Amino acid sequence: QVQLVESGGGLVQAGGELRLACGASGDTFSSRSMAWFRQAPGKEREFVASIRWRTGSTYYADSVQGRFTISRNNAKNTIYLQMNTLKPEDTAVYYCATTNPYNSGSSYSPRDYTYWGQGTQVTVSS
Repeated sequence: QVQLVESGGGLVQAGGELRLACGASGDTFSSRSMAWFRQAPGKEREFVASIRWRTGSTYYADSVQGRFTISRNNAKNTIYLQMNTLKPEDTAVYYCATTNPYNSGSSYSPRDYTYWGQGTQVTVSS
């Protein structure tokens, strides 16, 4: 079992930046692949970015590639999502998620992730 808590959301103008954080409980963090998803009103939850536990490799949705950066600090049991050049279409509730330890974390589907945070609202005004 793991608990995830996101922070760092808020209201920002288009072109601005925000940094989200997600803290995890327990002592298995370093062996967990982690991901960020987002869900806008009336839309399905969608993959944003992920970071693998074994290699630290990162993966991004096409819509955020080059603007967002996912990173992790295993000593702090925390992942981050640095979001630059924000656009109004980035407005959504952002969730961090993980699955069981040692899972490759290769899935982009929210159905393959077991543990979720409560979400943090990001609003980008035009």
